Amino acid sequence: MADYSTIAAVDLGSNSFHCQIARVVGDQVYPLDALREPVRLGAGLTEDKRLEEGAQERALACLKRFGERLRGFDPHAVRAAGTNALRVAKNAAPFLKKARSALGFPIEVVAGREEARLIYLGVSHSLPASPEKRLVVDVGGGSTEIIIGQKHKPLRLESLFMGCVSYSLRFFPDGKVTKSAMKEAETLARIELQPIVARFTRRNWEQAVGSSGTARALAEILQLAGYTDGSITPGGLDRLRGHLVKTGDMNRVELRGLRPDRVPVLAGGLAIMNATLSELEVESMVTATGSMRQGMLYDMLGRLHHRDMRDVTIAQFMQRYHVDAQQARRIAMLALKLHAALTAGEKQPDEDAPRLVAWAAKLHEIGISVAYSGYHKHSAYIIANADMPGFSRIEQRHLSQLVLGHRRSLRKNRDQFDSDTDWRLLIALRLAVLFHLGRSDVTVPVQDATAQGRKFRITLEREWLARNPLTAAALREEVKQWQEFGFELTVKPLPEPETADLAAA
Repeated sequence: MADYSTIAAVDLGSNSFHCQIARVVGDQVYPLDALREPVRLGAGLTEDKRLEEGAQERALACLKRFGERLRGFDPHAVRAAGTNALRVAKNAAPFLKKARSALGFPIEVVAGREEARLIYLGVSHSLPASPEKRLVVDVGGGSTEIIIGQKHKPLRLESLFMGCVSYSLRFFPDGKVTKSAMKEAETLARIELQPIVARFTRRNWEQAVGSSGTARALAEILQLAGYTDGSITPGGLDRLRGHLVKTGDMNRVELRGLRPDRVPVLAGGLAIMNATLSELEVESMVTATGSMRQGMLYDMLGRLHHRDMRDVTIAQFMQRYHVDAQQARRIAMLALKLHAALTAGEKQPDEDAPRLVAWAAKLHEIGISVAYSGYHKHSAYIIANADMPGFSRIEQRHLSQLVLGHRRSLRKNRDQFDSDTDWRLLIALRLAVLFHLGRSDVTVPVQDATAQGRKFRITLEREWLARNPLTAAALREEVKQWQEFGFELTVKPLPEPETADLAAA
């Protein structure tokens, strides 16, 4: 991947959208520009989890403005990610197509724990270096991420389905705040926290840190009101809670430091933060300037400097699922060689494609740990549904489909692949697996490989095919598979089937 002097991150949060632009100097990023708009996408979710037109229009208008600022950036220098609202919205897919067009760059949707990892990465880089274990709490618009980490490494990651937008809409409609509603909101937050309390309480960390809008807003309000010295404490939150309940209406609340766009979501954020401090035994919490968008920038920096978290995840999955590393290496090397040959004539090759086929080769057998029968289906399911740090949901689905299609019928990929790039990745992987069915180090004499539309041509040494009748039989079956699916696969000089071949097959 090329080096870039300027990179950008776009965070499509459930409450606000952010665009952070930074300059790269060595292993550090320095902010150049920051844009923020209170889109409140999460407030546009209907009861049946669909994004309303109004919320979509606000989001698209914002992304067009961000897109203007990012015009001229290389696609690999910009990363855009959506969070909880887009994770749960049933109509997220059609919206994301329009959103990509408005922004001018691809938009991924990250899983909850991946969001937590990126948050911690951003927070840890914004704080002084320390050997202490830190608890990081990020109350977002639709979800709350809770992390324990040390230095730049997250140790425990959780994402809970509670946020300042969703809680404010549910418990404080029209801004009305009552004592009973506040108690109900805090109780529900405590219930959400119960499954993780044992792993995140005070004995597991030394310092508590609040991240992003809710934490920083609360800290500023508490300080300006004279409730604390700028930290977030249970006592300070209780005094603020009492003030909101006494006023009874967020539209009539007067607090220094309270921005107009924060008014509709403050009560929900307060309830969640109050419950979190109580359940996790936090006596005092400082705030950090780092957040998910800064984490995205540092994650991009790691990729640019060949320290990609996705490579670490692939290695961990191989170890966790007891993958035959030698076999994975054989298949990855041949798949990369075949893919390079098949795409040699492309004017604008996809820079990410080789990594994708290599990752698929390394993970295609993880399902064997579940059961050998139909293991490709088990592998695909694990990849699609597991928490894979560094990977977006879109990347996981793409990788899952490649692994699913690496053997047996091609029908299961019919509605999933819609580009020549996908099919060339798949045929490279399938042929690499086929040539190494013997699970030994053999040199496959591929003399040539070309692709033109739906036509593939592979040329092998005649003597090698004659010495490997089982492989020749498997190749004839592979040719049939692609023909039935509307493709033309030609393997030269593949002999006609003989009785011995068919019996062996």
